[in-house]
Amino acid sequence: MDLLEYQGKQLFARHGLRVSDGKAVTTVQDAVAAANEVGYPVVVKAQVLIGGRGKAGGVKLAADEAEAREHATNILGMDIHGHTVRTLWIEHASDIATEYYASVLLDRSAKQPLVMFSVEGGVDIEEVAERTPEKLIRHHVDALKGLSREEAIQIATDGKADEDVVAGVADALMALYEVWLEEDASLAEINPLIVTPGTAGETGGREVKALDSKVSLDDNALYRHPENQELADKENEDPIERRAKEQGVQYVKLDGDIGILGNGAGLVMSTLDVVAQAGGEPANFLDAGGGSDAAKIKQAVELILANDSVKAVLFNIFGGITRCDEVARGLIAAFDEIKPSVPFVVRLDGTNDVAGRELLQEAALGNVHAARTMNEAAEMVVALAKEQS
Repeated sequence: MDLLEYQGKQLFARHGLRVSDGKAVTTVQDAVAAANEVGYPVVVKAQVLIGGRGKAGGVKLAADEAEAREHATNILGMDIHGHTVRTLWIEHASDIATEYYASVLLDRSAKQPLVMFSVEGGVDIEEVAERTPEKLIRHHVDALKGLSREEAIQIATDGKADEDVVAGVADALMALYEVWLEEDASLAEINPLIVTPGTAGETGGREVKALDSKVSLDDNALYRHPENQELADKENEDPIERRAKEQGVQYVKLDGDIGILGNGAGLVMSTLDVVAQAGGEPANFLDAGGGSDAAKIKQAVELILANDSVKAVLFNIFGGITRCDEVARGLIAAFDEIKPSVPFVVRLDGTNDVAGRELLQEAALGNVHAARTMNEAAEMVVALAKEQS
């Protein structure tokens, strides 16, 4: 579950990371009131789960009430790469001397937590890794010991953070690691992690603050964090994905026109790849799961066809716990009630596959085509989808 910027900052603050004062609002009137309360100058920020807000005009500086009203009016309702802005974050503007980058994630290849830090903040980290890889520090953490202060200081030092803020950067890294660990996040990122202006050694010194946030929480761990369960951006969530989640179905909407159903995440991923290799574009990832019965298969068909972009559907079932005859019954029930107008390609293999194919043959469903292998099914569904275009 991805969090909006202000929600991520709320988690950061909970774990001791410094963030700017601000308020989340949903109306122009509330935006102006929040700006007056926070104090000018303020930054009016669109809250959407997509990058490129600034370039799209979704982040504006306001020096007074008139500008705050103007920017809030223009940004609310704005479409940013397919995401409608319904929430604004009104934040007191920060003085910035330097922009750094920091993140914590799981390095699956190393099977260890990975802390990354760079003094090249404010740009895509991929650019830094490609252009100046020596400025991106990667440090693996012993998961049993956690990130020590000595390690955090070493990361900041190796990354060539300004000497007077090494301790502040170390504090931020340790707090960010705490967010990642204790909130069961898959990613906790700050870009930029800013250093405020000032003179080293002066009273208070320079501050290290999180100016932005990117946090992804592990959905499977949300039961351990009831306080985080309501953080989902339901207003901007795809309605089909929301419906699938409510039904307990693993579904992700994609940009193509070929609906995909399989049983088991690995098989579904392989099916997506094979369809792509055959020249097609998958419209979704849908894992019906092991042991799917006829009712679940019918439910899955309804989800796939709720996407108007779908021109053809591929069922790729390898029966183990899932019985192919149950899959066939579910498809027959779906055709009886929904009466799909798009062609289906069905590949059944494994437990009761012969019985499943016989059921489909007896039902004589219009627009249902049988395939023996996954490659044959992929080529067939791609050709059928092209015919529908």
